[in-house]
Amino acid sequence: MARKKSEGSKRVNLWIGNFAHLKEVDVSLGDLTVLVGPQGAGKSLALQWLKTAMDGRQIIDQLRYAGHPTDRPDVLLDLIFGAGMAPAWRDGESEVWLGGKPISLNKIGKIGDGTERLFFIPAHRSMLISDGWASPFQKLTSDTPAVARMFSQNLFDRFSGKDAGTLFPLDRRLKKEIRTQIDEAVFHGGTVRIEEDAQHARRLRLIHDDMHLPFMTWTAGQREFTPLLLGLYHLLPSTTVRKREGTDWVVIEEPEMGLHPQAITAVMLLVLDLLWRGYRVVLSTHSPHVLTMLWMMRQLQVHGARSQLICDAFGVVSSQQMQLVAKAALEKDYRAYLLDFDGQGKVISTDISELDPSSDDERIAGWGGLTEYSSRFGETVRQAVNESES
Repeated sequence: MARKKSEGSKRVNLWIGNFAHLKEVDVSLGDLTVLVGPQGAGKSLALQWLKTAMDGRQIIDQLRYAGHPTDRPDVLLDLIFGAGMAPAWRDGESEVWLGGKPISLNKIGKIGDGTERLFFIPAHRSMLISDGWASPFQKLTSDTPAVARMFSQNLFDRFSGKDAGTLFPLDRRLKKEIRTQIDEAVFHGGTVRIEEDAQHARRLRLIHDDMHLPFMTWTAGQREFTPLLLGLYHLLPSTTVRKREGTDWVVIEEPEMGLHPQAITAVMLLVLDLLWRGYRVVLSTHSPHVLTMLWMMRQLQVHGARSQLICDAFGVVSSQQMQLVAKAALEKDYRAYLLDFDGQGKVISTDISELDPSSDDERIAGWGGLTEYSSRFGETVRQAVNESES
């Protein structure tokens, strides 16, 4: 069955049918696309298919280099999505399409030229460096999805490279305004470095004055944010080079993990910087804060707002560079989709990109359920006040 082609000149359509519990996921990817939905709804599976459908050959090359067999589709599914996932694909029923083209299990290794078109930052990234050092791809077992193993390899290469040393702050990687906001929200004047410990092993340290703190003593937010930031360094060659050649897409799973709203704001400012650089970004989230930013951007576009208002909203100085980022943000295409269960244990997608609080569709009005509970709590308080006064 032919699936619809990408809408417009820029959007790329991802369609997944009958894979695991994903019954029908139909997502038209804009410049910034956000996936929301309850725990276990399959957002990660959908995003891993997006990576596979763009960079199949890169994944296969990594698996082969690590000594894994890749010639059997059932084994390949376990290697890509994690051990035990082979039954998720049902011959004759399961389908994946990207940009109107079907993705065949037998031809995943022929997708792309082996270079990286999409860079994937997985959830639970702090677990990949729990001892202060990232593991290379081949040391992680097939219980770990390929995207997480590839991300860990990226961190391992950075930690082992000649530029390892001070990892934050770095003048050449981040715009001054973004660097300042990250410092104020996450590190509070601290310096992140690779240092030798007492056993002469190189490990991540957070330095505050005379204290050199090992990774597991950091706050949860610092442990979650640091690998995300170091992953993004891969996409920020320097402040004089806007974009990494060949890489056009970025996936970030749950960018809000462990973070205070101030730090989430800093992450979303980084996302706007990625958009200015020319990347297209896909996020999965459980944070109303992320969708609130998306809603704000769409409202500013509708009302023809000045770019200065974006700088004001993010609390950054309106420098020439930040004005460029803000102006670019007002020209981007923002999309949001809800992945939710249909009442029979299967997951379907719904386009909630309108983000209209007055919509008759509760899924849109409640932004995919992310604002539902706060509204319910507020209504409960109002009811209690009315009853106490009656």
